[in-house]
Amino acid sequence: MDMQKTRVIIATRGSKLALWQAEHVKSEILRLNPSVEVELKKIKTTGDKILDVPLAKVGGKGLFVKEIEEAMLRGEADLAVHSMKDVPTELPEGLHLGAILKREDPRDAFISRDGKVSFKDLPQGANIGTSSLRRSCQLKSIRPDLKITTLRGNLDTRLRKLDEGQFDAIILASAGVKRLGVQDRITEILEPETSLPAIGQGAIGIECRIDDEFINGLIKPLNHTETAICVRAERAFLRRLEGGCQVPIAAYARLLNGKLVMDALVGSISGDRIIRGHRESTPDDPETLGTKLADELLEKGADQILKEVYGKETPL
Repeated sequence: MDMQKTRVIIATRGSKLALWQAEHVKSEILRLNPSVEVELKKIKTTGDKILDVPLAKVGGKGLFVKEIEEAMLRGEADLAVHSMKDVPTELPEGLHLGAILKREDPRDAFISRDGKVSFKDLPQGANIGTSSLRRSCQLKSIRPDLKITTLRGNLDTRLRKLDEGQFDAIILASAGVKRLGVQDRITEILEPETSLPAIGQGAIGIECRIDDEFINGLIKPLNHTETAICVRAERAFLRRLEGGCQVPIAAYARLLNGKLVMDALVGSISGDRIIRGHRESTPDDPETLGTKLADELLEKGADQILKEVYGKETPL
């Protein structure tokens, strides 16, 4: 293994947010290793090419990472930077998550067209833009009158569609809005009680080849232990449910007073049924906490919701 590697190639999607994340990792690597040369390699993924279809219809899982992972396995890139909520729970053989960075705000941001109307003050039948079944399920359970419309595209595109009057409001991840410096557009942050976040939301992961000692050593100092523990619990929950993008699933773990605390839910697409659960444990085995919480929800009726969706149509 070449321990004197001087050039490191980061594979990334080409969206503004993906590039911000990749540049952030690049600057962190350079801060710790000034002698290394770091280069970004933009890769177009399936998820970037299919913009007119809801992600749930095209399989959701891995749409934003597959081509990037293939580039790493071919040796054309050394590491990849992902939004953790895009990373499937099963990684290709030979690859792993070498580091998970400190989490930004994991909550959802509500952005109304005039920037003044809050979620609870939306008029009857207001049109909300989101591409997430998780968000629409939770919002419909509180306000069944709302009209939820699919909203795809990057952050700029989504905000432009809102400004053009296509929606009364849109929901985005706070983390992305803040990272791109447009937090002044946020009307309100939705608390987890209203909209429980997606698995891994707000966290950035670095994926690399397991056997590349040099790269693993390079990124290890970027790992944020607390975030990694929480994200591992959330991903274990998702793995146990084998959740794709076709069922509303949410989970949010955090460390409170030395305890690992996690809330999770599985809902029906219409939002008329939501199975919720809450568990606490010590932080030393996050996977067990996530798996047990998933089992609890399955016993409470989540298995029925999953069966209804996947029984009728096989997940892609």
